[in-house]
Amino acid sequence: MIIDGRLVAQKRLDLVLKQVESSGCQPCLATVLVGEDPGSKMYVRMKHEACEKVHIVSVKADLPATAATGEVITKIMELNQDPSIDGILVQLPLPPQVDASRVIQAVSPEKDVDGFHPCNIGLLYAGTPRFTPCTPKGIMTLLEEYNIPVRGERALVAGRSIDVGRPMAALLLHRDATITIAHSKTRDLKDEMRRADIVVSAIGKPRFITADMVKPGAVVIDVGINYLDGTLCGDVDFDRVKDVAGAISPVPGGVGPMTIASLMENTYMAAMERSCTNVP
Repeated sequence: MIIDGRLVAQKRLDLVLKQVESSGCQPCLATVLVGEDPGSKMYVRMKHEACEKVHIVSVKADLPATAATGEVITKIMELNQDPSIDGILVQLPLPPQVDASRVIQAVSPEKDVDGFHPCNIGLLYAGTPRFTPCTPKGIMTLLEEYNIPVRGERALVAGRSIDVGRPMAALLLHRDATITIAHSKTRDLKDEMRRADIVVSAIGKPRFITADMVKPGAVVIDVGINYLDGTLCGDVDFDRVKDVAGAISPVPGGVGPMTIASLMENTYMAAMERSCTNVP
């Protein structure tokens, strides 16, 4: 089974559009982009295009590549204090001279629609999330939409980043899976992976996961965005692993669209929490 992220993302965007139109509120997302990185500019553009589709207002706060940490934080503070802004997204990665940790902590937790602020990460781990990081949230939506069982399953998350790996493990744990987090220091990764009923890979190594590493019938979710010989690919050797897996998400067209759809959902939720009652 090929897990079609584009199809599910469109379904979720259609729902957000209906919610926005019936809510009587006008959500607004602000993006903060530092520098001219082509990939980052492309991702920000896609997020603004998604906002337009679901009738969420979006504004850009672009800063030069030479901006210092203090300048970025000053801009974020302005957005925090702007009552018209419901959600703030800081496009990562930031230039090396900018302290990403300080920047993330500067975002008001109530406007942190990326879900990266320590307060929101803490709420997630406590099992009472305010905003769930968009990629893990999108993956859980995919599992639900395809009726993939999680309770009691062995799940392996490859990668321990704060934006994907760790929150992904927390969400699977909340759904009663038995969790392994694998990383660069994990011994016998192949053996660990072959025991897993669900594999989520976010390690950033092109086609690293091969067919002999996957348990027959396992569900494989590929978060990787890599380029190999000029071609976009994931962490998983898709053409070979698809013959072993019971279900697999492709790159592109799998997790990526769900990340953006989840951002729209979080922005709508932020607007409702800040300014509206009687949420439909």
